[in-house]
Amino acid sequence: MLKGFHHVAFRCTDAAETVRFYTDVLGLKYSHAVSNDIVGSTKEYSPHIHIFLQLEDGSSIAFFEVPLSEPAQKDPNTPEWVQHVAFEVRSVSDFEDGIRRLEAHGIPYLGPTAHEDPTERSVYFFDPNGIRLEFHLPGSLHTDAKAAMDILGKWSVRKAAGAWTGNRIHR
Repeated sequence: MLKGFHHVAFRCTDAAETVRFYTDVLGLKYSHAVSNDIVGSTKEYSPHIHIFLQLEDGSSIAFFEVPLSEPAQKDPNTPEWVQHVAFEVRSVSDFEDGIRRLEAHGIPYLGPTAHEDPTERSVYFFDPNGIRLEFHLPGSLHTDAKAAMDILGKWSVRKAAGAWTGNRIHR
């Protein structure tokens, strides 16, 4: 039933700055924008602009600038590394080009980091809105559905056994 993502939307502090970042730094296509004073889905008054930046597969990362709303706040209970958007790159050369683009624009990044698969790599950085992003180069190993279910089952057993109390992990 679900074919893929049309878009995933976030809040931005400045739509023009966000467009510049995603087009100049990441090379996405600025493809669409809508601006209204009334929210279509709720009919409430909230002047906004909704911008779309398109990826190669046709999906988009989108943003709302909502100037009359209180400033966005990060969830103090969620580690900064949890919520992020990972962009898949096709090749090692595209991965390295992404790093060069970050460096050329003076954007600090973490990585490259290796994963369980030594051919899989990631680089992490932030957009102007404080959203954590990732360039992800997939590896040659793939976890299949059965392996994923096994991992989830083991996690659930540890959780049910009370593996975590407070901030301590008991192994």
